[in-house]
Amino acid sequence: MGIFDAIFGNGEDTKKETNNEDATLLLRKEELNIDKSSVQTGEVELSKEIIEEQKIVDVPIKREEVVIERRTLNNEQSDSPITDEETIRIPVSEERVEVDKRTVVSGEISAHKRDVEDTKHIDETLKREEARVNKIGNPDLVDEVTDQDYH
Repeated sequence: MGIFDAIFGNGEDTKKETNNEDATLLLRKEELNIDKSSVQTGEVELSKEIIEEQKIVDVPIKREEVVIERRTLNNEQSDSPITDEETIRIPVSEERVEVDKRTVVSGEISAHKRDVEDTKHIDETLKREEARVNKIGNPDLVDEVTDQDYH
């Protein structure tokens, strides 16, 4: 093939033949393909838990009671004979407490996701030196920066 056979080779991989002295060489390069992917970091599970609590309620109720009063009647004479056939019935009642349970809807929980942009907060302790002036005895001192007397 001539001059291009020496440059491109004449092996099995190069099948391109040309009738003239023109040839094309393809140039390639690698590019970066940067992509972001979402990775599961955890999960939140909503469920219900049954909590039992003892409830103590004081309910006021009414009841009747029979009061028996006995009096002495100065032995007055009676025309009625003594028998056991005379009976007085007094009905006595009371309020009874009936307890029933019912289920009611007391609230609702919903959950949704949202994207949050965060800023990292840095909290550091910084040290600095300050001058300490100790007075021994009773000297007069003047602070030249603030003109503050130390007496």
